[in-house]
Amino acid sequence: MRKLLLPLAAGLAGLGVASGVLAQDAVAVAASGVAQAASAVADVASAAAAAPVPNKGDTAFLMISTALVILMIVPGLALFYGGLVRSKNMLSVLMQVFVVFALISVLWVVYGYSAAFTAGNPFIGTLDKLFLKGVTPESVAATFSKGVVLPELSFMSFQGAFAAITVALIVGAFAERIKFSAVLAFSVLWFTFSYLPVAHMVWYWDGPDAITSEETLAAVTANAGWLWAKGALDFAGGTVVHINAAVAGLVGAFMVGKRVGYGRESMAPHSLTLTMVGASLLWVGWFGFNAGSNLEANGTAALAFANTVVATAAATLSWIAGEALMKGKASMLGAASGAVAGLVAITPACGFVGVGGALVIGLLAGFICLWGVNGLKRMLGADDSLDVFGVHGVGGILGALLTGVFASPDLGGTGICNYVTDKCGEWGGIGAQVWVQAQGVITTIVWSAVVAVVAYKLVDMVIGLRVSEEEEREGLDISSHGETAYNR
Repeated sequence: MRKLLLPLAAGLAGLGVASGVLAQDAVAVAASGVAQAASAVADVASAAAAAPVPNKGDTAFLMISTALVILMIVPGLALFYGGLVRSKNMLSVLMQVFVVFALISVLWVVYGYSAAFTAGNPFIGTLDKLFLKGVTPESVAATFSKGVVLPELSFMSFQGAFAAITVALIVGAFAERIKFSAVLAFSVLWFTFSYLPVAHMVWYWDGPDAITSEETLAAVTANAGWLWAKGALDFAGGTVVHINAAVAGLVGAFMVGKRVGYGRESMAPHSLTLTMVGASLLWVGWFGFNAGSNLEANGTAALAFANTVVATAAATLSWIAGEALMKGKASMLGAASGAVAGLVAITPACGFVGVGGALVIGLLAGFICLWGVNGLKRMLGADDSLDVFGVHGVGGILGALLTGVFASPDLGGTGICNYVTDKCGEWGGIGAQVWVQAQGVITTIVWSAVVAVVAYKLVDMVIGLRVSEEEEREGLDISSHGETAYNR
């Protein structure tokens, strides 16, 4: 019996040893599985950190801002301009603004976005994103903060609205005497060869995430637009939008010629009521223009928003004060014009200057742009019908230069961000920055003027710029579009 028990005991002992080994193996396998799972989670977390996703709040903010900019164009700018012309030309101006917006919106999608916002050379991008190739609901665009991105479609739409309003601004300079077909042909040429290069020169860069060291900063700078690389500051379009459009408008006023009866016949605005409505829509829409240009719903957007209120209000008051001193009365037209002057002047500065700086810029804009539409206009001798250069040109130049002054931290400004050290508030000095700003202004003036002269000349040679004297006297509503704004 004992002999039988001994082998059984030995077998049970062996089984126990084997069970222990198996248990240890199972624990080891389980530990290995946990380690692999933890490693996989770490890899996913690392990938998520390396590829930030758009914030819903920022995305909604930019979409609302885009809608506000479109509100500025149709109906804002259209009504502002429409009220300033004679009643027989009301529809022609509405039509020009409306259709230019549609035209540029299409061209922006076809090739404009690609040419302005891809890495090509310092003056223009490439056609790599022709017809929005590669721009999907999943693709993202950089903002001004590291690790913060937006849906590229949102950024594309926002910038497209900027392009459209810039070209639409020009029509006010030659209103009441130009062919509708000439407006469209000129718009295509000038948009392609002036707006797109200037936008690329001022605003294109690879984004902050590409900057991690002095070496990568140098690479980003070499890859950026020419004026961005110089350090020119333009928060929302002082050079790209206002100076660019105003110079093209002034050239057009000279090349199209003066209106029949200009200086001899009354050419008073036919509805200052509509002009006031248009100006009000511009003011409201401009919050999308300025605050939206920050691309993120944060404190800098709030600063741009506040500055847009303050500068516009100050310019309104200073313009009508100047009018009262000059003519003894303040006018509704003056108040509306002063508001637009303030909006224009604060545009390049709104995210860089403090509220005190915005107040000064607004006060100066009202007085100086009032001179622009009176004294300067007489000096130039051009029939700039709706004072595009006097307001947008003069105001844009003033704002661009003063950005170099009031962006200084010593004067309440934000200074400049250093993406190598991830610190903002650096400053190279007012004199140095004003010189950089002046280079941006001069470059934009020369570029836009040259392109405009060539474009107007080409259009004049092919289809002609101007309607006949008979058609002009009849009014462009009937002669160009076969309808009237008002049926009595």
